[in-house]
Amino acid sequence: MNSNQAPKKANALSSFIFASRWLQLPLYLGLILAQAVYVFHFWVELVHLIEAAFGSQEALLAIFQATGQPTDHPPKHLTETTIMLVVLGLIDVVMISNLLIMVIVGGYETFVSRMNLDNHPDQPEWLDHVNASVLKVKLATAIIGISSIHLLKTFINAQNYTDKVLIAQTVIHIAFLLSAMAIAYTDKLLHHADSGHEKR
Repeated sequence: MNSNQAPKKANALSSFIFASRWLQLPLYLGLILAQAVYVFHFWVELVHLIEAAFGSQEALLAIFQATGQPTDHPPKHLTETTIMLVVLGLIDVVMISNLLIMVIVGGYETFVSRMNLDNHPDQPEWLDHVNASVLKVKLATAIIGISSIHLLKTFINAQNYTDKVLIAQTVIHIAFLLSAMAIAYTDKLLHHADSGHEKR
């Protein structure tokens, strides 16, 4: 009787531990709310850009404050540099939103539960072969893209930054790039190792 009870207790404990993965569900729901905030921020910035294009000085001042440009003597109309900074900011929001989608969908599929989207017409192509390794590489690549946008915005607006800030951002971007290359290379080595074991 004791021998039968032990496996039952072990199975119950295993089931409880496995069910603990659902504790991650509120985290993914929180990320969805964070994405909603990003959507709101995107539209606020876009509305400011459109209003400034039609001559609104309040919208123009808000854009200058958001892009880190001096507001002491702002121009009376949009400049090419200001438009470029705002557009890059909008692209930055979109890329961060894409990163959130990868974390939410890929993370949920990998660590919580299957979504069973095989017959869904809008199923992302990358979701077919997503796993923890693929997700890490995709996230690293997305972070490099976001860092590139931030660095480009800084270089366009370089006159408002010190040399120390420019150098620091460049070094940080290179560190992200090297980290992503290291992750991709490690994943490649592990993939080859797994393939070698399967052949044996």
